[in-house]
Amino acid sequence: MITVNNVSLRYGDRKLFEDVNIKFTPGNCYGLIGANGAGKSTFLKILSGELESQTGEVSITPGERLAVLKQNHFEYDEHEVLQTVIMGHARLYQITQEKNAIYMKEDFTDEDGIRAAELEGEFAELNGWEAESDAEKLLIGLGIDKHQHYMKMAELSGSDKVKVLLAQALFGNPDILLLDEPTNHLDIKAIQWLEEFLINFENTVIVVSHDRHFLNKVCTHIADIDFGKIQLYVGNYDFWYESSQLALKMAQEENKKKEDKIKDLQNFIARFSANASKSRQATSRKKLLDKITLDDIKPSSRKYPYIAFKPDREIGNDLLQVEGLSKTIDGEKVLNNVRFTLNKGDKVALVGDNEIANTTLLKILMGEMEPDEGTYKWGVTTSQSYFPKDNAKYFENNEMNLVDWLRQYSPNDQTETFLRSFLGRMLFSGEEVKKKASVLSGGEKVRCMLSKMMLSGANVLLLDEPTNHLDLESITALNNGLINYKGSVIFTSHDHQFIQTIANRIIEITPNGMMDKEMTYDEYLENPDVEKQLATLKK
Repeated sequence: MITVNNVSLRYGDRKLFEDVNIKFTPGNCYGLIGANGAGKSTFLKILSGELESQTGEVSITPGERLAVLKQNHFEYDEHEVLQTVIMGHARLYQITQEKNAIYMKEDFTDEDGIRAAELEGEFAELNGWEAESDAEKLLIGLGIDKHQHYMKMAELSGSDKVKVLLAQALFGNPDILLLDEPTNHLDIKAIQWLEEFLINFENTVIVVSHDRHFLNKVCTHIADIDFGKIQLYVGNYDFWYESSQLALKMAQEENKKKEDKIKDLQNFIARFSANASKSRQATSRKKLLDKITLDDIKPSSRKYPYIAFKPDREIGNDLLQVEGLSKTIDGEKVLNNVRFTLNKGDKVALVGDNEIANTTLLKILMGEMEPDEGTYKWGVTTSQSYFPKDNAKYFENNEMNLVDWLRQYSPNDQTETFLRSFLGRMLFSGEEVKKKASVLSGGEKVRCMLSKMMLSGANVLLLDEPTNHLDLESITALNNGLINYKGSVIFTSHDHQFIQTIANRIIEITPNGMMDKEMTYDEYLENPDVEKQLATLKK
């Protein structure tokens, strides 16, 4: 168990949280949520001891081991993959190293023998003999093939390093597990494996994630950082969202009733206080008025942008015809005879392991890359707007302020007042609109790109990983905006709930062809016929 007593942290005049008192108990998984900058990662660092709070303390039940998902992907570059995982249990790894060093001695003494026996006993207690097989199971579950287990970490790709560091945190059945964005860079199979691991994990888990489906699957509780406090809710993310919105609505409605009552009393007092026959009633109402206090509804640190895509023109029936597109990049054939027709009302998710293939297809359809073979043709009634995975070219070395940046993409040369109000709905308020485009954060750049797309009035949207860099509130707003969009969409995403709630058609591109089905994402994941078709394509 991990106990937090009166923990507070400020940066200058800015209060992240204060007087936090929480107990995180075994058998539960706590989702730590809050707006960007609310202090989620900071709180995890306080729990792990990496950062000290200004007041209070964090205590762990004596003898319990805490494991943390490391964020430095280069820290273990000189170590073998399997050893990196075992290093997650520091004491076990230390015993192994000391034991091996003793056995390597040429002048092995009686003292060495006694020490080796002590170490062997502790090694067995910590399940040291099963360490390598346990580490292998974790790696294979996360998609690291056996031939990679004895490679150096430096030889792995960035996404594979993330998987190894996650296996390191999970290794050795830690009593307390702290995970900061564990699903980042994981493929769908690895995420599903991790979900099952955490559902069956019997100890304490505290996790930060922007993946709503993941939080819904694994969390028994939600710890919400807001109003400078951390409030604990029983249930998963959806239950927290519904209950918190309901509580806010009820508080607002109660205040509205009180405001109406106050207004009625004030009107009566103003009308009859000078009337002798009514003065006693006026005095009574004055006392009643003094007793009514409005509840203090604090402004949340959460801000939901307004995202709504409205086509300027109704789309026709002929949208897009793709015939035999093929493309080879750096000697690898990423697209092979891709062909499909985009229909009115289609919201297509491009899924699968080959992200390069999906990005390449979107680039070709937007004219940013030429195919080696094949053709595509957009219908005359269509207009397209594109969200690229890499948006750097729109912002690098760009010294424009945000109003001028957005004005470039405004088709009707809108006024500054309009552009400012538009940016305000996208959470750029007051002086923030004077920021230079070149200094924006990743999330701010995404909101600018979405603003650009909304202004376009396009009736077909192409989006490549639009949820990257966004907080939960912005993801929710974008999710709802695309659900309500009346045009057609082709998009990629790693966000399960995002795909499930938007897509009515799934396309997976493989090196040998493609799978194209009108179905939801969950149906695609569960459908055995899809697995058979994909297996046939991969042969």
